Amino acid sequence: MTEKVKAQCHCGAVKFTAELSDGFNTIRRCNCSFCRMRGAVVVSAPLSGIEVIEGKEKLTEYRFNTRSAAHYFCSVCGIYTFHQRRSNPNQYGVNVACIENVSPFDFTEVTVADGVNHPSDGGGGIAGILRYTPAKPA
Repeated sequence: MTEKVKAQCHCGAVKFTAELSDGFNTIRRCNCSFCRMRGAVVVSAPLSGIEVIEGKEKLTEYRFNTRSAAHYFCSVCGIYTFHQRRSNPNQYGVNVACIENVSPFDFTEVTVADGVNHPSDGGGGIAGILRYTPAKPA
């Protein structure tokens, strides 16, 4: 089931739409060094599923290690928007925090992919589950 969503960076300089591969069923995090520091929760979209409607010139690309994955950030506010995945170069990972009316805290459980032992290096799988339990109001 594909679902088209509107998204943008924090400052609004970069606006895009994303056609999600399977709605929010692909939600995940990763424990590789970069994703650990970035802390984003992502969902999948096909390469043809991202359309930057405003601010394409404001996107900055970052690659590290094997330089296979291309990570895109707003050059104004620094927010990570999406990246072309290393484990599946035919897909983007889209930052759910950029999606209109969605927060990473909307999901009580998020699978954490084992990016330390990356699937492209013969490892991978699931490293764990990240859980969010809202505090009870006083």
